[in-house]
Amino acid sequence: MIPDHDFLALSRANEWQLEPFSFSLPNGDRAEVWDTGILCLEPANPGAKALVLSSGIHGNETAPIEICNDLLRRLLSGELQARHRTLFIFGNLAAMNLGVREIEENMNRLFSGAHSRGAGLCNRERMRAKRLEQYVARFFAGSGDDRCHYDLHTAIRGSRHEKFAVYPFLGEGREYSQEQVRFLGACGVRTFLLSEGATTTFSYFSTREFGAHGFTVELGKVRPFGENDMTRFIEARMALEALVTRDAVVLEPWHADDFLFFRIARVINKRSEAFRFLFADDVENFTEFPRGFLLAEDGELRYQVEAEREAVVFPNAKVAVGQRTMLLVVPTRLWP
Repeated sequence: MIPDHDFLALSRANEWQLEPFSFSLPNGDRAEVWDTGILCLEPANPGAKALVLSSGIHGNETAPIEICNDLLRRLLSGELQARHRTLFIFGNLAAMNLGVREIEENMNRLFSGAHSRGAGLCNRERMRAKRLEQYVARFFAGSGDDRCHYDLHTAIRGSRHEKFAVYPFLGEGREYSQEQVRFLGACGVRTFLLSEGATTTFSYFSTREFGAHGFTVELGKVRPFGENDMTRFIEARMALEALVTRDAVVLEPWHADDFLFFRIARVINKRSEAFRFLFADDVENFTEFPRGFLLAEDGELRYQVEAEREAVVFPNAKVAVGQRTMLLVVPTRLWP
């Protein structure tokens, strides 16, 4: 049994090696520890959903880690009971212990097989991403069609829209889910980025490979452990608890004006170490600039605002050469 029901503490203390084990809960449910930071809850009489809650893919994004850890602790203690099969993933434990985003490489660019392409094939993030793919595949194997993966993050910068989600590219024949948008609305997420192409993020991996409803969910701004104002996450905590413990979450009726949607117009990648932004370091996500504004330069390359309402999201000049430095997004609509 896990001491004091604190699986995260046990995982962080054994960040590179925790042998698989399982145990029964007093309510008859089963908990299976598959690896360090990987715990699967198997209810005795499971509902229809198969849920993946991942956090800590970036080690310094602490609020989602604390939210998931608190929910899991209450489930293991018997205070709550899971209704659906749920896989808890705490991603980059070594980075958590050091209070940094990553050890060697951005883990959220290493899924859908990217962990096995290019240089540095044996670094820590790549080996971990490969294992996480295997655990998600194991979890979804044999489950029904109601599969969900919420990959929970916080952003480096502040945001004009504090909580937002990236809706991965769905591919031909799949439609956006209004119910999923309403559920994330219950989590306090009212802004969505619609990705229009394949990526190597964790949520896209589950979306593409297993037909899951997958989302990269940004719940606020990066803070150190213990410094998060958890009152800002009450909606998310309550909605996630209801998702795991109830047959269905009661959702508000659909109102189009409750939500904002953006599509990703351009992805700007870093071509050289000369890359630099030409706007202030404290510019927030979803900041709009006038058409023609010079956003960045990369050697002889210049990047200007091209659309009437083009905004920047995830600007980060410190990424490795070849990786994304920012998204440029424009407003759009999904439903009337």
